[in-house]
Amino acid sequence: MSDHSNHEPVPRWCACAVPDEEVGSASSGFTRRNVLIGASAATALAAAGWSAGPAAAATDGTTTRITIMGTSDLHANVVNWDYYKDAAYYDGTATRPTNAVGLSRVASLVKQIRADRGREHTLLFDAGDTIQGTPLGFYYATVEPVTETGAIHPVAAQMNALGYDAVALGNHEFNYGLDFLDNWIDQMDAPVLAANAVHAETKVPRYRPYTIRSMKLAKGHPPVKVGVLGLTNPGVVIWDKANVSGKVEVLDLVETAARWVPVMKAEGAHIIVVSAHSGDSGSSSYGSDLPNENAARLVAEQVPDIDVILFGHAHQEIPERLVTNTVTGAEVIMSEPKNWGQRLSVFDLDLAYSRGKWRVVDHTAITMNTNTVVDDPAFVALVRDQHDAVVTYMNSPVATSTAAMSAAEACWKDTAILDYVNVVQTATVAAAVAGTPEASLPIVSIAAPFNRAASFPAGSVTIKDVAGLYIYDNTLMASILTGEQIREYLEFSAEYFKVVAPDAPVDPAAWTNAPTPRAASTPDYNYDQFSGVEYTIDVAKPVGQRISALSYQGAPVADDQQFLVAVNNYRQSGGGGFPHIASAPVVYNAQVAIREAIVSYASAAGVIDPTTFHVENWRLVREGTPVF
Repeated sequence: MSDHSNHEPVPRWCACAVPDEEVGSASSGFTRRNVLIGASAATALAAAGWSAGPAAAATDGTTTRITIMGTSDLHANVVNWDYYKDAAYYDGTATRPTNAVGLSRVASLVKQIRADRGREHTLLFDAGDTIQGTPLGFYYATVEPVTETGAIHPVAAQMNALGYDAVALGNHEFNYGLDFLDNWIDQMDAPVLAANAVHAETKVPRYRPYTIRSMKLAKGHPPVKVGVLGLTNPGVVIWDKANVSGKVEVLDLVETAARWVPVMKAEGAHIIVVSAHSGDSGSSSYGSDLPNENAARLVAEQVPDIDVILFGHAHQEIPERLVTNTVTGAEVIMSEPKNWGQRLSVFDLDLAYSRGKWRVVDHTAITMNTNTVVDDPAFVALVRDQHDAVVTYMNSPVATSTAAMSAAEACWKDTAILDYVNVVQTATVAAAVAGTPEASLPIVSIAAPFNRAASFPAGSVTIKDVAGLYIYDNTLMASILTGEQIREYLEFSAEYFKVVAPDAPVDPAAWTNAPTPRAASTPDYNYDQFSGVEYTIDVAKPVGQRISALSYQGAPVADDQQFLVAVNNYRQSGGGGFPHIASAPVVYNAQVAIREAIVSYASAAGVIDPTTFHVENWRLVREGTPVF
């Protein structure tokens, strides 16, 4: 270790065309038609302007080319499948072809690029959020956890088979707790990196901060040494407070990179790559109490000697972004691949050797679309059994609904399907506090419209339907808020709507997702709706003056009146920046997954009858006149 780590504890990591029968079974949805329709990888790469010549052709002894590939925000997508629809993934339109998802698609591109460039001239990195986000990720963390069965996590299995060179941690890696994360890291062949995730109250990384790969490419010259630094998101300490509090802190990305890049250079790294689970907007979804959430560009601008930044978190596609470092004037190349394996970032770096070291003399980056290739059959086969188990689970019936319910209008109307979430949350909290002093408090519940496409059919409702309604792996909590705090909370939530003239045509879909000082667009999951109290939202009024007629059981809510509030852990931890809730006294926190609570409640009842629970307790108005 260099002098940069003096007076600090030593980190724990430091030691100074395919046959049909091979494609998949019909039960998994992976028939020959699913897997083999599409262009070949070579054809797709050529169509994108990819130079298929091997890297060795650019080598004359003092120059060479390396290719760095990167994924991010895979979110447990291993095959091109939508578990909520029980069908191959599809998001296309009449004028735009569908995207494709999953590491099995990514594998086809990676293998072709390696064949074209030469395996020894390529590296493959990931920028985090890999093990959570689909029912498959949830299933192997909670329903049939790999920590108990000893099975290899399907994401680890595929990443190992594909030969990743390093993987950075994303914030969602912490969703299932540190023990689960440690188990996954132990299963990974690639180094798993997070330099800024440190043991609480220290600067000692809990995880490996960086790795250096040695690439022997040019005869008569030393290997090219590529160092990759992993950085995760400071929002971890908010979004997963229950899992990391007192155990892990996440430091500023810029300061951490400034600390570790010189260490990597001192250890002989010629080329510095940063794999950062952080967007590049320079803004945060939370306040200023934590380091910047989306700091990738700031790292490029402020930390010398970085050549490449692979970044993620924002779920955007940015093929190439060039940023000038303000200290050295050098140009840093950045790229963000679109989430879920829909894109692969590809950097080509031309290197020259002089004065005993390699340096970058030219660089380009593109993103490759995985919808231009097919699922690699070997990677489908690798996780086929695990995938089939999840499909079977998702199609398990839990109850019978007496009527069809939809979330299509849940962003502007009080709907029965979202009320059902609140019914379950309220009942769960009520049962938990029975016999305690808090049992005397009125219970209200908060839910948000996570998925406008969610629906329950009339008839059999399956786990798939429930998972489509509640798509996040949140757990249920309960805190105490006053009437005044609830009003301020609702005013904050109502910022979701744009200001609408009283006589404007009724077009509610155009009224939502308003910009705020915190974000260019407010996501649906940040529009919280209360059950248990009655209120109106006047979208003709300015922000901060929209909530009126706030009442409980017909009486106006008093400012000092106390309520027990059922809320998910993301919100209670401060996610979204809603007022009061993060500092409110916590009464209930049994780590019950809300999705599982819904399944359990529905299974016990056997019937879902909206006439027994749907109450229109809030509505949109304009100057007091109801919109609907």
